[in-house]
Amino acid sequence: MSLALLYAAAFAAYVWHFVSRRRLAGRVATGSLLVALLVHTFVLGMYTMELGVPPMAGRTGAVSTFVWMLAISYLSIEVSTDERGIGVFVTPLLVALQGLVAHGAMPTDVPRYFAAPFVAVHVGALLFAYASFALACVIGITYVLLFRELKRRTPGMFFQRLPSLQVLDRMNMRAIGIGWLLLTVGLVGGAVWLRDVSAQMADDPRLPHMTIADPKIMMAVLTWLIYGLLLASRRWAGLSPRRTAWLSAVGFAIVLLNFLPVAYFFARSHNFA
Repeated sequence: MSLALLYAAAFAAYVWHFVSRRRLAGRVATGSLLVALLVHTFVLGMYTMELGVPPMAGRTGAVSTFVWMLAISYLSIEVSTDERGIGVFVTPLLVALQGLVAHGAMPTDVPRYFAAPFVAVHVGALLFAYASFALACVIGITYVLLFRELKRRTPGMFFQRLPSLQVLDRMNMRAIGIGWLLLTVGLVGGAVWLRDVSAQMADDPRLPHMTIADPKIMMAVLTWLIYGLLLASRRWAGLSPRRTAWLSAVGFAIVLLNFLPVAYFFARSHNFA
């Protein structure tokens, strides 16, 4: 059974829980996602043993690793808060992204400079940052849905099934803060890695494009600026939780733009597929 189907089964279980609110449904949902995550961990582990490094060089490997990290991020929040209400919004993203690369080829070989110490810091931190931003996006959307329901003074499905606005806001800010910190680490790690391997990459056609002018790098820096301004505005300019929720969704739209179409069609520095 493919990983996408396992995540689809978890999505169905979360829909069941969201509709019925039965304790059994919640346990089945968490268990289904945990099974999908364990199988995914095994698959990525096998590829890591085969390659000698995590399979993050190719686009298929990077997207699949991103899905794995997003599943871990969500489950950690679910376990720590005992809230399953947003699972029905997170799991479709897992299904869609894993399904997108379901028929893609995982990397069978990687350049020798991928064994450099800082490459794992660079790629791993960026993927975890994007996973945190994805989670913040989903939380932000659920915040807006619940806010609108409460504003109409007609509490209904979302009021009964989602955490409170205060809890959602705290979850959103935590995900954004962790994501921005990891993005910072990833960008710094990439700069250090490039400095260390430039000599080894002298004949690599990608090296001249590894500058701020490359679309993928430019978008990553833009993402760092947007989320950094969001955090600063919330702390010092009194940005409202509702606007924070909206901006977290907009920010992740830029992340997806960079992660998929820009990486696939425009970037010339990171095409390691």
